This record gives sequence, C-alpha cells and structure tokens, in this order.
Amino acid sequence: MGTAESDRATRVDAAWPDEASGDGRTFTIAELSDEFGVTHRTIRFYEDRGLVTPERMGTRRVYHPRDRVRLALVLRGKRLGFDLAEIARIVDMYDQAPGEEGQLRYLLEQIERRRAELEQRRRDIDQTLAELDVVERRCREALDAVGGATERR
Repeated sequence: MGTAESDRATRVDAAWPDEASGDGRTFTIAELSDEFGVTHRTIRFYEDRGLVTPERMGTRRVYHPRDRVRLALVLRGKRLGFDLAEIARIVDMYDQAPGEEGQLRYLLEQIERRRAELEQRRRDIDQTLAELDVVERRCREALDAVGGATERR
C-alpha cells in the first residue's frame, strides 16, 4: 500500500472512536475531505448514491457524526474491495432490522467471500509469474543460442 493510501486508511480508521459521539458537532465537506483524504466530488458522489445524507442549509451541506462514520465505512469498504452496492447494504443494515447483529453476520459472509476471491487472485498471479519465468528463461536461452551462432559465423 502506498503512502497516500496508508495515510487515508489511517484517517478512515481514526473515525471509529467518535462513532457514537453525541456531542452535536457538525462537519463541512471541506473538513471531511481533508480528514479522509478524498475530494469534495467523491463525497458528493457518495451523497448522490445515498451513502451519506448531509443536512442542507441553503446551498451548504452540513454533515453530522453519523455521516462521518458512514463515510469512513464506505471508504474502508472500498479499500477492502467491496463494491458500492455491497457497502450500501452493509451500512444500511445498521439502521434496519435485524440491526447490528445482522450487519455483522452479513459482513462476515462478505469478508469470507472477498478473502476467497483475493486468495484465488494470489494463486493466479503466482501461476502467471511462474509462467513468465519459464518464458523468460526460454527467451534468454534462445537469445544466447542466436548470439552464439552469430559469433561463430
């Protein structure tokens, strides 16, 4: 993971301690953008998809702690490779029956599925790298043979 991605992951993870904060603090789009290392456009995109629902005060968006947590969940889900539909289902389950338990069970199922996909990709990559090693070795041997034949002439 690159430095920028690592920094973003740290910022996303840092959102968790204040998750249940009822202190009434609100956030601007600029504050959330800076905190999570994403663009305003990204946050508005998630708003268009209903993943965050800021309050409107005229033309200004006012984000509440719930929006901040939901944004952190969305960004974490993206980092883990979930698509937006899966993320939306996980995030929305928290507010619906069966609530947190159902959300956690579903998330565990999705983690298991995602892990299996990544492990298959790893096997595919390992196989591809092994095949590249074979082709590279053959190319080098052929090049040596051609080079050797040219030198002999």
